[in-house]
Amino acid sequence: MKISNILTTKSHQVFTIVPEQRVAEAVVLFQEHNIGALPVLDAHGRLVGILSERDVVRHLPQYEQILAVPVQALMTAHVITAVPDDDLMSVAHTMTEKRIRHLPVLDNGRLIGIVSIGDVLKAQRDQYRGEIDTMEAQILANDA
Repeated sequence: MKISNILTTKSHQVFTIVPEQRVAEAVVLFQEHNIGALPVLDAHGRLVGILSERDVVRHLPQYEQILAVPVQALMTAHVITAVPDDDLMSVAHTMTEKRIRHLPVLDNGRLIGIVSIGDVLKAQRDQYRGEIDTMEAQILANDA
């Protein structure tokens, strides 16, 4: 299974933020859309970072007025990304090994989606369920 399969089951709307916006605006987007991360895009629409809820919490001790801080001060600038043709198992491995929960998906350098570790686990579960159902049907057919 490919990452493109997961993207077809998700909303095509990806919520993003720009580096100059304040963390307060990011927090509102997290809450309003029930999301845990925001890709950060520059003025040309290029991915320049990602801001997660974890990033905000990790930086709380550093910034007394964290909500007024620009996103670029807290974002992860070195973003690990995927492409639509990436294999589900390799993406799951990368996310587990790198301890990341959200993976932006780029197509020719353009952001087309984002997958979470929950999306990956659900896709794996559904794939395994389909394989089990197929095997059960084959066993029942052979017994008949």
